[in-house]
Amino acid sequence: MSVTPTRPSAAARRRAAAVLLLLGALTYTAWVLELVVATGLDPVQAYVSELAAADQPLGGLFRATDLVAGLLVLAGALTALSAVSAVPAGERRAWTTAGWAALALFGAATAADSRLPLSCAPTSDPVCAARETAGLVPATHTAHAVSSSLAMAGALAALILLTVAARRHGGPAPLRRFGPPLVLAELAATLWTLAAVAAFGAGRGTWALGAGQRLQVLLVACYVALLARCLARAPQRPEDARDRERQGPPEGESPGQRHRERSRAHHGRRPRRGDR
Repeated sequence: MSVTPTRPSAAARRRAAAVLLLLGALTYTAWVLELVVATGLDPVQAYVSELAAADQPLGGLFRATDLVAGLLVLAGALTALSAVSAVPAGERRAWTTAGWAALALFGAATAADSRLPLSCAPTSDPVCAARETAGLVPATHTAHAVSSSLAMAGALAALILLTVAARRHGGPAPLRRFGPPLVLAELAATLWTLAAVAAFGAGRGTWALGAGQRLQVLLVACYVALLARCLARAPQRPEDARDRERQGPPEGESPGQRHRERSRAHHGRRPRRGDR
């Protein structure tokens, strides 16, 4: 007797996305190891990417963690995006879809970034900085700048879009509460980082470039972890009942049980002790 595979429910997909995103957020903060491991780089001045430079002793480790983090966030965002299909079409679905797509871009660009490392550390190596200014470094430096820009553009877009979706359409309370301050802090950190990069390129010092960029990536990791929490604790939604209805009742479930489950989803009520 053949068994027809069924697609995981929207609720199951949200839970899977939560696990992937949480693991991705934790891996994306692997750079904090520099607090306990000697890297030879100044965390206040150096790019985060310099930890993964080809000439750094721990470069292989940080390239690997960047790759894993990017792939985990990409998988989590795509899984969450697949759950959005259960949401009725409309403005809420459009904002949410765009937000998860932007987060997927961030994950993909982060993974690509790990495969395009800097050849040396320009903020700590004057020779490297001179070669970079003269255009004598490998093309991976330019490619790395592009992939890094795409990653942060995707992250910033995701923060804004998913926060707007939560605020305008009754999203999870933690996202409505903490999303706006995280977005504002991320914008400030991004402006700081961009100004510091411009100053360094003009030969005017680093302006604590490393501190600004580390704050920038830390805030992104915090937001991704917040998304994971919201997905993991998301209440049952009406679309979850419709999703299960399309799949058919599980073996052994009576029509009465299915009717009561749909009623709970519609009214947002959790099952109480004594419900059968």
